[in-house]
Amino acid sequence: MSVTISTEKSRLDVTMIHRYLSEESYWAKGIPRDVVERSIENALCFGAYEDGKQVGFARVVTDYAVFAYIGDVFVLGSHRGRGVSKMIMAAIMAHPKLQGLRRWSLVTSDAHGLYRQFGFSAPANPEKHMERTLRNPYTTPQVTHSS
Repeated sequence: MSVTISTEKSRLDVTMIHRYLSEESYWAKGIPRDVVERSIENALCFGAYEDGKQVGFARVVTDYAVFAYIGDVFVLGSHRGRGVSKMIMAAIMAHPKLQGLRRWSLVTSDAHGLYRQFGFSAPANPEKHMERTLRNPYTTPQVTHSS
């Protein structure tokens, strides 16, 4: 297997990324393509490629100073079990612009074993962590505000 990892956005297969996220992922079912495009535009993205074809993806939302959030990590079914997710995570953790950050964050339902290999654990003080989430954001009609 000859997989390469790249942060060149011009190489990303946005159609494949959108299809996977909107149809196959459990966290972004129904996500509109324009939302995927904005998420890519505003993040440091990592694509995994074999023979020039994209087989995996992840994005990092960061200020490049103190914080990074890892999201939308996936590997196509045809390439799972071959170490591609580990390659993506290793590339993220080694990226020169992401060194020395005080806090890394991610949310997962099923890949705890992968992320533990890269130093992630449950929050030491969960009582300090807060979040605001919108359930079913891509299927629930949104309220718009006008000024």
